[in-house]
Amino acid sequence: MRVRAAGLVLGFAADRVLGDPARHHPVAIFGQAAGHVERAMWADDRLTGTAYTAALVGGSGAAGLVVDRLTRQHPFARTLLTAATTWAVLGGRSLGREAALVHGHLDRDDLPAARRQLTHLVGRDPSGLDAGEISRATVESVAENTSDAVVAPLLAGAVAGIGGLVAYRAANTLDAMVGHRSDRHLRFGWASARLDDVLNLAPSRLSALLGAALAPLVGGRPGEAFTAWTRDAHRHPSPNAGPVEASFAGALGIRLGGTNVYGDRVEHRAEMGDGRPARAADIQRAVRLADAVGIGATLVSAWIAARPNRAQRRAR
Repeated sequence: MRVRAAGLVLGFAADRVLGDPARHHPVAIFGQAAGHVERAMWADDRLTGTAYTAALVGGSGAAGLVVDRLTRQHPFARTLLTAATTWAVLGGRSLGREAALVHGHLDRDDLPAARRQLTHLVGRDPSGLDAGEISRATVESVAENTSDAVVAPLLAGAVAGIGGLVAYRAANTLDAMVGHRSDRHLRFGWASARLDDVLNLAPSRLSALLGAALAPLVGGRPGEAFTAWTRDAHRHPSPNAGPVEASFAGALGIRLGGTNVYGDRVEHRAEMGDGRPARAADIQRAVRLADAVGIGATLVSAWIAARPNRAQRRAR
């Protein structure tokens, strides 16, 4: 179990230092394979979509569990493989870099470039957004993706090792590919979207808790963050984005939420937090808070991973 904990810590450190692999990213390769499978088996019903999700997520998780089992008697190799897998599935460094690029364009008053860069972070239409709305969208993305791309995979790895890491990332990738509410994927992607919701229930709450606790690092107050979380999170259409975005809003002393445009679809989301509207400088503060949340989640995950399981306790 300590080998697993060490692998998670090393993998997190690798992500912070190296960022995503520059070429042949394993998640991108999985996404390409998943796209081929979808085109081959797509049908406009939930049952086929559930089979698609089960096959890809289950297959990925099973492969990871096999690797875990084969390296059980080889702690050095298992540590390195856990670290490499953790590095591959985390996205904290890349998230911060993309947000920093948006901030840089805003700092130079280059709105067209900021809008183009924002498309790397969010799915909404950026064409009509001003600097404040671009800042809001970026902070919301940093908050939500810190939970999805950092905290959640770390917890999955703590609980289920390499199998948990790859199964979570497979589920999260499928949600991004087919879990949205398009005509093609409304039924086929239902299982992927629901599975991602379930897997992120605990990580999003841990992210919100850490965001509130660490609010003083960005000049905020834990009480205000906790109040925004418990009062406003349920107003968000996502059961998992709501808690962490509300917590970040309270921690940063700003308001998040509002009207978002997604192609022909317009969503009017309730505001979260009691502060002023987001500004460009809040992007940097959100990234600092996200980095702190990532470190906190790593410590929590390592502690969970290092704890002996029931069989080990009985053996003692």
